[in-house]
Amino acid sequence: MQLFLEQVLNGLQFGMTLLLMASGLTLVFGIMSLINLAHGSLFMVGAYVGATIVARSDSFLLGALGGMAAAAVAGMLIELLVMRRLYRHDHLDQVLATFGLILFFNELVRLVWGRQPLGMDLPAWLAGSVEILAGVPYPQFRLAVIAVGLLVIGLLYLLIMRTRLGMRIRAGAADRETIGALGINIRLLYTIVFSLGACLAGLAGVMAAPFLAVESGMGENILILTFVVIVIGGIGSIKGAVVSALLIGVADTLGRAYLPVLARLWLDPASASNLGAALASMLIYLLMAIVLAVRPQGLFGSYHA
Repeated sequence: MQLFLEQVLNGLQFGMTLLLMASGLTLVFGIMSLINLAHGSLFMVGAYVGATIVARSDSFLLGALGGMAAAAVAGMLIELLVMRRLYRHDHLDQVLATFGLILFFNELVRLVWGRQPLGMDLPAWLAGSVEILAGVPYPQFRLAVIAVGLLVIGLLYLLIMRTRLGMRIRAGAADRETIGALGINIRLLYTIVFSLGACLAGLAGVMAAPFLAVESGMGENILILTFVVIVIGGIGSIKGAVVSALLIGVADTLGRAYLPVLARLWLDPASASNLGAALASMLIYLLMAIVLAVRPQGLFGSYHA
């Protein structure tokens, strides 16, 4: 029971990291109809800048703010210099351009930080453990990641549903041409949305840095999982991104923990370990295939805030 509870919490923590990535990317796609493969590069920028600031200041909060700010600025520059020229182009042009940005950012971080991976040491107030149940310790930082994810969900809901900017974001998702004709500065709205998505990707990078090697190309793997989240939840749906991210996080973590164990019921330990690991790696993609077979539009359809 203790192991199961720990794995569920690990899954929630992983799901929250995916949520920070997916919420920004689904906003960009839902409103701007833009495929941005460079979203993982913004995750990488946040991780690198955050790790650097933490190493020099010994302040995780400063690192988180710096990583978010750096990713937001990088996102704003990408939107102004590249994306504005692609809005009226088809998705193939967007894919090719943003793939080029992936290569650019990977080489840029190698030039600035070198080829050696960075690590991020946690401050003392986040490095310990707390007892979630009697005799069940759990790392404080993982709980902090879950708390940050819940806070982001709440703030996104308030932003989209309770503010004038959120009203424009929802209107832009429904009919971009009409809100432009009503006098709303659609270019400024696009820049704000893109920067917001980049900021969330940067925050995800900082929160994931203590678990990962901060290195060039680190954004590609999580980008693939982020697209899986968006496809399962429904393209453009924030609610879908929340549900799908948590579902995938828990399913992936439990699968990696228990599928090799279950395989040992029928196979020898070596074969069971290999088969269990392979099935665990395939699990989320099988889940995506099942969801799309039942609901091709995803769990929550097109745009639902």
